[in-house]
Amino acid sequence: MSTEVPRQLKPNLVLVNRRKAAGWDSRKRAARELHRLGLTGGLRETPTVEAIEKAMYRHETGRVAVTDPIYRQLYCLAYGAKPHDLFGELDSGAANRPHFSVRSHKFVPAYIGAEGAALLRDGLSLDPAEGQWHACSVAPVDHPEGDCSLYLWPCGSVVFHLVEDLQLSTIASLAAWRKVSYGDNIKWAADYLSRYVRAVDQSALYVLGTHWLAESAWPPELLDVALRIMSTPSVLLHRNRPMDDEHLAHAELIEQSLLAEGYDHAGIESFGLRGISSGFASWSGVVYHPTAPDRAITETELVACELAVQSMWAFTDAITRQIEHGRDPEVPPEHGWRYLRGVRSRLTTSRPRETGQHQAMRRAILRTSDLMPALEQAIETLRDADRG
Repeated sequence: MSTEVPRQLKPNLVLVNRRKAAGWDSRKRAARELHRLGLTGGLRETPTVEAIEKAMYRHETGRVAVTDPIYRQLYCLAYGAKPHDLFGELDSGAANRPHFSVRSHKFVPAYIGAEGAALLRDGLSLDPAEGQWHACSVAPVDHPEGDCSLYLWPCGSVVFHLVEDLQLSTIASLAAWRKVSYGDNIKWAADYLSRYVRAVDQSALYVLGTHWLAESAWPPELLDVALRIMSTPSVLLHRNRPMDDEHLAHAELIEQSLLAEGYDHAGIESFGLRGISSGFASWSGVVYHPTAPDRAITETELVACELAVQSMWAFTDAITRQIEHGRDPEVPPEHGWRYLRGVRSRLTTSRPRETGQHQAMRRAILRTSDLMPALEQAIETLRDADRG
């Protein structure tokens, strides 16, 4: 896992918007253009396309400041701007704010079918994944943004698990970073899978964020309010407004107001335990902070729960899409209704040595994911199809 934690994270939305205004929706496309400009512009030691793409992510999301002269020249050349326009510090007070450290776990599920799963196994070196709720395989994959693993279930579900260490001064910065990065994460996952299987429908892909708060920036009386906001960070943003610095500044004002007045939502489920941890789950994401790490849920346990839920979300969503198109779902017999009945049992039945904390976590994540209605419908439909 990466040990590099930046001093603070504030997305450089100027760079993001300049790139998109140039017509380069993906960083990969922009990296190719910057590489070409560097070569034709006579810049010495122009970085490779791959190096530029990684640097662009780090610069745009605020993981590092743009201090390398070669990148400052490349950006100014590509966007026809002065250094101050692109790299000027817009919020001089940010350095004095308290910071919180969070490890972001992004889960990007997809369904490629049993045939696609076989192709992926042939193309990758996969090993049995240990400690998972139902049998699957895993392989590390190279990702420009952090440590990434690909998990594969025999039924055809795939989940990319991307881990990034962040340090931020506001929850609004987290919300902006999510909005800036999620689209890129989805496109990257679709492109990666397309190397091994037929074209992947990006409209079926999504990102579920789980945040492990390692270090808090709030006094104890504000911690739960902050975590509730963090579990639904999009509440700070305008849905259809461009993500620029004015938008971010407005989001920070909303954050301050919610922290002062209190924030709760009917769709947020708590699974913390007083004196040990604070945890909240919602449709938008999950956040957990262990105040007594030796007695709290571990990070590995939380990740295993999310992998189990998101893998079955992808599978049942694929079945639902076939139903809604007027077709009988096509799944291999070994992954039919009996397989899903076993999955349902594993997700909903307590284990003999499961603690109350684990029960609360599992139930909160299941309820807020809305997986169970889709799972019940898939079992019923596959059973009816099996009966003829």
